[in-house]
Amino acid sequence: MKKIVEFLKDIKYELVLIVFIIFYLIFVGQRVVVNGESMMPTYHDGQNLYVNKLTRINDKYNRFDIITFYPQGRHDYILIKRVIGLPGENIKIDEQGNILVDDILLEESYGAERITEGLGTDITLKEDEYFVLGDNRNHSADSRDEAVGPINIKHIIGRVVQWKKR
Repeated sequence: MKKIVEFLKDIKYELVLIVFIIFYLIFVGQRVVVNGESMMPTYHDGQNLYVNKLTRINDKYNRFDIITFYPQGRHDYILIKRVIGLPGENIKIDEQGNILVDDILLEESYGAERITEGLGTDITLKEDEYFVLGDNRNHSADSRDEAVGPINIKHIIGRVVQWKKR
C-alpha cells in the first residue's frame, strides 16, 4: 500500500493534467477538421477549427453563427454549417434562390454563389430548431436536405470560434 501511495504522489501532476484534459474535451472545447468544400470560401477542406462547447449552456445561437452538430442526432459524424433560420421562423428559398426569413429577404454575403439547389424550400421551424446552410450553397448537405433537415438544439455541439490569421 505504501508503494501505491508513493507512486500516486509521484504522478499527481500527470493525473491532474489528465483529469483536466478529459474535462476540457468533454465540456469546454474540441478541435474539428473541415471535411469537404461545403463551407468554402469561409473554411477549406483539411482546415482545423476550434469548437466552443460552452455555448450549449445558454442554448441560444445567433443568425450567421457557424456551428457543429450531429445531423439527425447521428453521432457517427459531425457537420459544420452557418445558422440561417432561428427557432420559430419561417424559411423560404424562392425560385430565384433568394432566402426569405418570415417573408423578409435575408441580406447576407456568406454564400459562395446563388442557390440553385433546394428551390421552393418552405419550412417553419419548431421552437427548438435551427435552419443551417453551407457557405458553398450548391455543394452542401444542409437543412435543405432531408438527411440533415432542421437542427434540433440538443444535437448542436457548439459554436466555431474563428482564430485570427497571422
